[in-house]
Amino acid sequence: MKNRNFILDLLRVTACYLVIHQHASEFFYIGENGTVVTGDNTFRIGIITSIARISVPLFVMISGYLLLPMKTSTKDFLKKRFTRILYPFITWCALYAIYYVFTKDETWLQALTHIINIPVNFGVEVGHLWYIYMLIGLYLLIPILSPWLNSCSKRELQGYLLLWGTTTLIPYIHLIFPQILGECFWNPTPAFYYFNGFVGYMILGYYIKRYGNLGVITSLIMTATGYALTACIFCSRINTSSIIPELELSWGFCTINIALLAYGTFSLFTHIRWNGNNIAGRLISDISQKSYGMYLAHIMLLNLYYGILSPYFDNTLISVPVISICTFISVYLAIKILSLIPSSKYWLG
Repeated sequence: MKNRNFILDLLRVTACYLVIHQHASEFFYIGENGTVVTGDNTFRIGIITSIARISVPLFVMISGYLLLPMKTSTKDFLKKRFTRILYPFITWCALYAIYYVFTKDETWLQALTHIINIPVNFGVEVGHLWYIYMLIGLYLLIPILSPWLNSCSKRELQGYLLLWGTTTLIPYIHLIFPQILGECFWNPTPAFYYFNGFVGYMILGYYIKRYGNLGVITSLIMTATGYALTACIFCSRINTSSIIPELELSWGFCTINIALLAYGTFSLFTHIRWNGNNIAGRLISDISQKSYGMYLAHIMLLNLYYGILSPYFDNTLISVPVISICTFISVYLAIKILSLIPSSKYWLG
């Protein structure tokens, strides 16, 4: 407990809740075959859920803050990281396959097929587990990045982040130019392809650790700007988008507005002066330690609460937070109880 960084615990708990909030929202704006459900409730979701898109960036920034540069051998690093994430991941993939036998009328043969396909990709019905595959890729990259990070200057690090920041504009540039900087149907790897993606958030987390955070005012401006752009673009596209990928343009994790929102939020949290040496602080730290298990398991309880509670609320301003909070509390308590089982770390993380 003494070696824990309370602010990072608080950020991790916040990100964990926001993941659940995002998934609770999806019941109300995603229609059949990925079509857009229009109306006031979708507009309200744009207002209350746009902030939730920083959840994955925050998780990745925390990883960069804690893990970069690598301090052990490649073998020891990968063994420790993969042991922690892979055993629980495989366990919960199998549990979801069994879960959908009873809730989706899938056959046991289909369940077995889902389990066998784990090395290839997650099942359609456990889409939130895409994050684990991405995390595996980042872990594999850390031994390659670490020597450079140990020797690079601040200006070199800023140069990389500038190039990465440029790639966050590409989703919007594509609205005008569908193919840029070498993109074409036979070559999907344009000039900045190798600077793109979540690795930028990981290095940004390391940058904050090494060179400090933004000032409070700058952080507030960045957070407010990122949120306003994210929510306004989403809401403006509700009546013109027929499918979800079109509607969620500004919700892309690696867009400029989400990057601003995530960076500003992370920096704001680092200005919090609270050491966590009280009941609330210890609870937050405990939830943080259980967050991986909560992430893996939450869909089961989320589906349960949606079925129970959604008929009682017509307004998503009420239904989404209520379902999210009930799921968050329940899944924490469930993982807390399961963690008391001997060797539970191998399937809860």
